[in-house]
Amino acid sequence: MNMIAPNLASNAALSTPNGTTRPQVRIVIVGHVDHGKSTLVGRLLHETGSLPDGKLEMLKAVSTRRGMPFEWSFLLDALQTERDQGITIDTTQIRFRTRSRDVVLIDAPGHAEFLRNMITGAAQADGAVLIIDALEGVRDQTRRHGYLLHLLGIKQVAVVVNKMDRVDFSAERFGAIRDEISAHLTGLGLVPTAVIPISARDGDGVSERTAKIGWYSGPTVVEAIDALHPARPLDELALRLPVQAIYKFDDRRIVAGRIESGGLTAGDEIVIMPAGKIAKIRSVEGWPSSPESAQGAGRSVGITLDRELFVERGDVIAHVGSAPRDTRRIRARIFWLHEQPLAAGASILLRLGNKETRAVVVAIEKAVDPGELSSEETKAIARNHVGEIDISLSQPLAADPYVDNPRTGRLVIEVNGRIAGGGLVLSVDAGQRAAPVDIVPVESALRPDERSARYRHNGAVVWLTGLPGSGKSTLARALERKLFSDGGSPILLDGDTLRAGLNGDLGFSPQDRTENIRRLAEVATHLARNGHLAIVAAVSPSREDRAAARRIADSTFREVYVATPADVCERRDPKGHYAKARAGVLHGFTGIGNDYQPPETVELTIDTSSRTVSDAADEIEQMLIRTGVLFDELTDVAANI
Repeated sequence: MNMIAPNLASNAALSTPNGTTRPQVRIVIVGHVDHGKSTLVGRLLHETGSLPDGKLEMLKAVSTRRGMPFEWSFLLDALQTERDQGITIDTTQIRFRTRSRDVVLIDAPGHAEFLRNMITGAAQADGAVLIIDALEGVRDQTRRHGYLLHLLGIKQVAVVVNKMDRVDFSAERFGAIRDEISAHLTGLGLVPTAVIPISARDGDGVSERTAKIGWYSGPTVVEAIDALHPARPLDELALRLPVQAIYKFDDRRIVAGRIESGGLTAGDEIVIMPAGKIAKIRSVEGWPSSPESAQGAGRSVGITLDRELFVERGDVIAHVGSAPRDTRRIRARIFWLHEQPLAAGASILLRLGNKETRAVVVAIEKAVDPGELSSEETKAIARNHVGEIDISLSQPLAADPYVDNPRTGRLVIEVNGRIAGGGLVLSVDAGQRAAPVDIVPVESALRPDERSARYRHNGAVVWLTGLPGSGKSTLARALERKLFSDGGSPILLDGDTLRAGLNGDLGFSPQDRTENIRRLAEVATHLARNGHLAIVAAVSPSREDRAAARRIADSTFREVYVATPADVCERRDPKGHYAKARAGVLHGFTGIGNDYQPPETVELTIDTSSRTVSDAADEIEQMLIRTGVLFDELTDVAANI
């Protein structure tokens, strides 16, 4: 087998000759220079039977010809620079097999000047092995490596205390190092999966617990690696198909791209993000051509749709119900490469998948010098430093947090046509609509927890939808009064009221209706993010428009379907709209015909024809308590314990 595999992108399980599958786990190995990292890797290759036939004998012969003793680290000397300098300067990927795993070991540099390479390698890993010299103990560089693993979101770390032969395999010395490194990692939120005493040179503790470490009862290095969990296979993640191009063949429009995760088949209902357009897959074409209609992660495909939709490069195709978020606001952790520091207010070009857009850096937090041990308050990220930034985009794009989907949760930043940085998407603020790139939005001076402590509730968007005359506005007013009387901060946003002002420029075409709902959702979400209860009463007849409002408001959204029967609504006719529509003098009125699309899944359904307004308002209040918006008495008691 190949010892060095430089470009391993997939994390899918690998098939064995008998047709079974073995999970693949990617592990980065890091440690201070001269702590024996390369020696351990060489030993692992040997003791797992992963070396090509004759490789070990050949290297021993080369060592003899050079007049130098054989070292296990020679197995990693794939680069001439390594042999000349005696240090590892790049990130190399090595394959070997344990009892139940196919392992991709990412050998990352240990020198401070090569920490950038280490970050590149570690960002691909499911877990890490951190190596420490038993004689030297925990060094500053060891702590830095732990800190960087924390920054990269790696949760599984096995610690190896190497060169135990230099301290006479002292259990006391091992215990002191174990306690020190465990305390450091635990303080960072990284609980070591194991701390293992070894001598990589002699093999103690690598794959066997020898007599020299008879006082130790934990796993060997091979067993610890075997216990690390691989990331979920890409086929098990939600469908993500970034669009690369659109081709026309005969009378067909073929949307082409590579499936980054999940799978698809003809007949699937899909959504095209960030626009939120819905269609069904009519046919699937694979490259190279495949007779199968189903295709999975890693395959380049072309699909045709059952309707004509505008699709462009950079759009992301997903299944309905599991789509990425549409956003103009991203929080990311980046590594900065440009010689000019990155400062708040900087204009950048951001690339995510096949999509690129102009953007502005709104805020910078947690800037870290990898040569130091802690974060520092700073207004800029210097070259080769790490930081967390808020980015405001000039146009919406579809994105996933890296923890949800590593294939669509990575971004690249360009400045003046050059790659200037890259990193991981930490969070996506769905539906945030940024100003142009030369404007920096100003955040509130008050934190959400300050507002919730005063009002005894979290911010939320309570969206009441239903036919005209169903009782939405009446119920919204009653709920507003009830919540205000209880000390809350409710704000009513009635659809007709906003059409008389903010949305006065909009008509009732499908496009104008969509924009009307978008503006309502934006205003309501702004209020919710600042701790208020935005109560929206709007017919909002389109299911797709309401879904877009939910994406904008994200976790703050609570939908209430006021499901009063149509005949009851028409008998009420509080504004005379039904009568005017029947007389033909009110066009575009929702309620007569089948132009209202009832919700399929909502937080609450209420029929106002069968209960009082007060009872209905009480039911909404109970829903808000159940879903964590309002603090009930038990919550208040618990908060004060």
